[in-house]
This record gives sequence, structure tokens and C-alpha cells, in this order.
Amino acid sequence: MQKYYCENCGSKSNSILSLTEKSCYRHPLGSGNGKHVVYQGSEKAQYSCRYCGATSSSIFSLTSFPCPQHPNGNNEGRHLPFF
Repeated sequence: MQKYYCENCGSKSNSILSLTEKSCYRHPLGSGNGKHVVYQGSEKAQYSCRYCGATSSSIFSLTSFPCPQHPNGNNEGRHLPFF
């Protein structure tokens, strides 16, 4: 069965509907200020940040840390996985 992931926090679900109907605690607008956003890429062994190239074995761990090259400024946003 295919899994769907949130690109902001790495939460996973068996359906797009059940993922996107819930609030995301790592949403760019703040915790609880937006819903989960479906990650458009495929499952991978390593995920890379689209801004700085940092890598991690899961979207959850990648998005756990601030990004030094985030468009909003140094460490002003979290890593975002590259598709």
C-alpha cells in the first residue's frame, strides 16, 4: 500500500485525504496554522533539502532542523525536501 508524506513534517498516511485534513505542527505559517502538504516525490533512501542540500534518511528528521540557506534567512525556516 502506498504511503503519503507531509513535506513539512514527514507525517505519513495511507491516503491523501486523511493526511491533508489534519493540521501540521511544522507548517511554515506556524503550528496549527495550516494543513499537511503532500510530498510530491517518491520514497527514497535519502532525502535532500532543496535549499542547502543537507540529507537525511527520513523527511521527519530532515525537517526537524532549521536550514542555514532558507529563503526567509539563515535558520529562519526548516529544511524542505527536494522532489
